[in-house]
Amino acid sequence: METHPLRLIRSLNRSRQIATVLLNYGFGDIMERLGLRRYLQWGTRIFLRRKSATPEPHLTTARRIRMAFQDLGPTYIKFAQVLSTRPDVVPAEVIEELSLLQESVPDFPSDEAVRMVEHELGRPVSELFKEFDLTPMAAGSLAQVHRAIHHDGRQLAVKIRRPNVVSLVERDLSLMFDLAALIDRHIPEARTFDPVGLVNQFARTIRRELNFRREAQSQREFRKLFSADATLYVPYVFDDLSSEGVLTMEFIQGCRSDDKASLDKLVLPRSQLAVNVSHIFMKMSFELGVFHGDPHPGNFRVRDDGSICLLDYGMVGYLDAAKRDQLADLLVGVARHDVARVVDVMLTLTQTVEPLDLVLLTADVNDFVKTYYDLPLDELNVGQLLSDFVAILGRHTLRCPPDLMLLIRALVTLEGVGRELYPEFVLANELQPFLEAQIRRRYDPRRMVDKAWTDIRDLASSLHAMPGQLSRALNRVANDRLRIQLDLKGLDRVITEFDRSSNRVVIGVVTSSILLSTAIVIRGGGSLWINIPAFFLSGCLGIWLIYGILRSGRL
Repeated sequence: METHPLRLIRSLNRSRQIATVLLNYGFGDIMERLGLRRYLQWGTRIFLRRKSATPEPHLTTARRIRMAFQDLGPTYIKFAQVLSTRPDVVPAEVIEELSLLQESVPDFPSDEAVRMVEHELGRPVSELFKEFDLTPMAAGSLAQVHRAIHHDGRQLAVKIRRPNVVSLVERDLSLMFDLAALIDRHIPEARTFDPVGLVNQFARTIRRELNFRREAQSQREFRKLFSADATLYVPYVFDDLSSEGVLTMEFIQGCRSDDKASLDKLVLPRSQLAVNVSHIFMKMSFELGVFHGDPHPGNFRVRDDGSICLLDYGMVGYLDAAKRDQLADLLVGVARHDVARVVDVMLTLTQTVEPLDLVLLTADVNDFVKTYYDLPLDELNVGQLLSDFVAILGRHTLRCPPDLMLLIRALVTLEGVGRELYPEFVLANELQPFLEAQIRRRYDPRRMVDKAWTDIRDLASSLHAMPGQLSRALNRVANDRLRIQLDLKGLDRVITEFDRSSNRVVIGVVTSSILLSTAIVIRGGGSLWINIPAFFLSGCLGIWLIYGILRSGRL
């Protein structure tokens, strides 16, 4: 990816806004290291008309980061929310600040909502719905929701994507990719945080959320998976009234999980509701391998019959059987004080970013296991256990798969929801039978036979392909067509610096030559109309060269 700073000029106005925010919150040193400060200082006089602000001394770096994201608008707030799901990459103090971010966006006009619906569905609103409420019932950074009534009388919720939000998000994503690539190139210590990978993850997440067809598909999938489970109700999606920019589903009457007064009037006690919520999520995670990625209280509704309804399926995580097995192994290893097993699972689940100190990692895991070993289940805080596990990953720069981190964050949130429903709720008590079932499934004879048969087929396929691959490799060697590709990290920067140095040498030689030659000609009585301008030009070039060297800080 090309990372020249001038690529940021493609969206001058937005680049100016981002630069203003970064400078205002005292991140001018980062702009300097990215090679953007020279351009921005010159551009500041033209566009910004202000200098970098000095941050208030009482503001921590984490708080300044949070305030910068807040000022940068909805896309960057969404990005910060994704960052808050990656405690294996982002420092804990930054995560804590980012968790305070709230979306605060105004409703867009009702006439634009009507135009959007009619454009997406191809018919007037009066034909699509019996009634359509022009006042939105909820609004977010990507969409807002209106109530409506179907022609058959059913109550509907219509989720409408904001006008032009796709192009605005793509513009911001483009700038994010450029900035992430520059950070990865010019700030080596930031590579631990994988800036390009984080932007890639965010781009995948927000593009999925912007495509309501995907959300509708996920909602239909969950409805089918839980069709025989009365504890979870998934709203019905009206496909004929939905598109990529509009999602129409049945309106759910129910109370939020934090509405204690309404919950106390329901048939089921709150203790049973907390158990049902945990069982639903454990079934998603450990049996089905697909789970709701954002189970916060606002996405829960409890219906009059006591069934749980989950809303907003825009963020969904997936865990294959191997990762579910590894997660079960991790928790079982902690329960059995098996440090070697826990370390092995951690290394299998993660990727190492920097050279790993295995002795120090084993010592940290040993302390971690001792903290939770032999602890009664009713005293075990699963959220704290998972947070401590992630903290170890962060200290040793071990990078975890995004979907697994999404599950860990969801489990931590779920434990909070359970305790909000019933203060004495203990997630560990509900987690244990699902872990035991996962282990039983793992060692089920039929599954073991299927796995062995799959491994045999893969091995046979590899052995069958080996002679052909070996023959092609030998042919390339024989025909002098064998190529070896080397990736030398940091070589691009060396070449760039070499180019700059050589350019300065050339300018210096040319400048000194002009100065010397014009001085000789002037001394010999040549034409002053030619020699003096040449002498003045060479002097300016020399001053410009010296200024550039001094400004770069490299003598």
